[in-house]
Order: sequence, then structure tokens, then C-alpha cells
Amino acid sequence: MKTFSYVSAPDTDTALRALADGADVKLLAGGTNLVDLMREGVERPATVVDITRLPLDGIDELPGGGLRVGALVTNSRLAAHPLVRTRCPVLAQAILLGASAQLRNMATVGGNLLQRTRCMYFYDEVSACNKRAPGSGCDALGGFSRCAAVLGVSDHCVATHPSDMAVALVALDAVVEVESVRGVRRVPVTEFHRPPGDTPHIDTVLAADELITAVEIPWTAVAAHSRYRKVRDRASYAFALVSVAAALAVEDGRVTEARLALGGVGTRPWRAAAAERVLVGGPATEEAFRRAAEAELAAARSGPQNAFKVELACRTVVATLRQLVTEGGAV
Repeated sequence: MKTFSYVSAPDTDTALRALADGADVKLLAGGTNLVDLMREGVERPATVVDITRLPLDGIDELPGGGLRVGALVTNSRLAAHPLVRTRCPVLAQAILLGASAQLRNMATVGGNLLQRTRCMYFYDEVSACNKRAPGSGCDALGGFSRCAAVLGVSDHCVATHPSDMAVALVALDAVVEVESVRGVRRVPVTEFHRPPGDTPHIDTVLAADELITAVEIPWTAVAAHSRYRKVRDRASYAFALVSVAAALAVEDGRVTEARLALGGVGTRPWRAAAAERVLVGGPATEEAFRRAAEAELAAARSGPQNAFKVELACRTVVATLRQLVTEGGAV
């Protein structure tokens, strides 16, 4: 492991100055991803700034009924919060279907959003990976690609984004608050993660001197009637082959509002906007759900090893929406 400097920030201003003044600085919160990447030699920061003492661990109700979640709130605490469980159950379900209890006790909201892909070529230093080493190529394109993305891919990268929590936040129209010495800005979570394009090594729109301070989840009635479904190779501690975050409102047999996001199939947490357009105003039937899913997956780009994800995603969308209707999740 490369030698690095360690700084324990007592307050937010200290952390922000360290980001602004230093080169190749990484922030340490739960450490569930950064420490692994440093051990593997993928990340080699010159300085690690410990931010665990910052006052960013609150979960507060906003005047309109939404929630403001501090960046250092642990995944387990967020999933257990009564307002999360009642107002946006899709988020609690997504978190509980991710990782293990031990990791959820350490992993933070901010860190979850910033976690990097688990593509096997990204972690293998002898493999070509444009995300790890820009310009080196992408061995996944001609290699083992069963877990690769089918939406948002480019000729330079087909790696999936691993987060379950982020998929739910995308469906909920959450907003990420970030801060630097230059001030505070707010980024819709749907715009926070970048498509790979020809610069797959740049995962997010977060600048090098910026710190995630909070995530705000606006209140919507439909969010209370939401579900998260995850399809994976084993029942626990596995990343999604396909996942679906959905919220649905139905009146007189027709869909009046729909929120849909996909995981395991996109290079970033994927808002299924095309599917939503098909759903709203249409009948709440399996045939209509299938048409919506197919509209979203029409742009899929797959290979022989991951082509199954297209059909699996369509079926998972239908199953999730059917559950919302038949089990009283939609109103």
C-alpha cells in the first residue's frame, strides 16, 4: 500500500480546506469501499481525511413532509427510521437488500452514493479498464460480461453501478447537497452520476473539492406505496443482476402516477423515464406493465453473456408493479 497522510477533521470547515488545499485527497467515512480499493491498489490517495466527527448524521423532517438525511447517517440507521419506513418504504427495502448487516452498520449515505463499480476488471490491476486507468481499454467488452450493464453503456465502459440505495433515491427524486469552500450547491440525484461516455473514470459530477453534506427526499403521496425488488445470484450479500424501485398510484383501474428506477442493468442508477411515460394514463394491467418495460429496454445494448438481463428486467418490472397493485400498494 502506498504511504499516505491521515487527517482527522474536527469540523466541516477543516475538511473542506483539506479538500481545497490538497491534491489527491480522499474522504474516509465508513470506509467500506475506500479501504478495499486502497488495499487492492486501485485508489492511492496522498491524503485521507477522516470525516466521521463531522455533524452530518441527522435525519430531520422538512416542513413539506420530506426528509433531510445527513451524509454520515449509516445505512442501517436510515433503513430503520420510522419516517423512512412509512413515507418511502422503497428506500428502506433497498438498503436492507444491500450488502450485509455488518456493512450496513458502517456504510454511510454519502459513501454509498460514491461507491465505485464492482466490475472484476476494475479490481484487477493487470486487466485493461478505462475506469481505473483511462485510455487502457475495456477487457469487459470482449471478456466475461455476464454482470455488465445493458443501458447507458459506451465503447469505453460497460460496468454497472452497484448501489441499491441510489436506485431508490433516483425513483424518489432525491436531491444531493454538496459543499466546498466556494459554497453550497444542490444536484438532483438523477444528474449526480455521469454516463461513462469516453471518460468512464469520472463517476459523478462531484468536484474534487466538494463534500456531500446531505440528501433531501421530497414528500410525495405515491412514495408511501412503493416497493423494491432485487434479483441476484444468491439470497444475500450479492449485487443485483436486476433490481426495480417502483411507486404507483392507480385510480379507477388507470395509472395516475408512476416512479420507476432500475439497478443492475445501467452504468448508473437508471431512471426509467420511457417506462413511466407509457404507464401514466394507461391501464394498470400486466400487458401495459410489459409494454412500459419493453419501451425502457428498447435501448438496451447487450452481448451474448448478458442478453438475459433484458428479459429479466422486463419481467422484474412487471412483477414489481403487479405486487403494488395486488397487495394494495397502489391506491
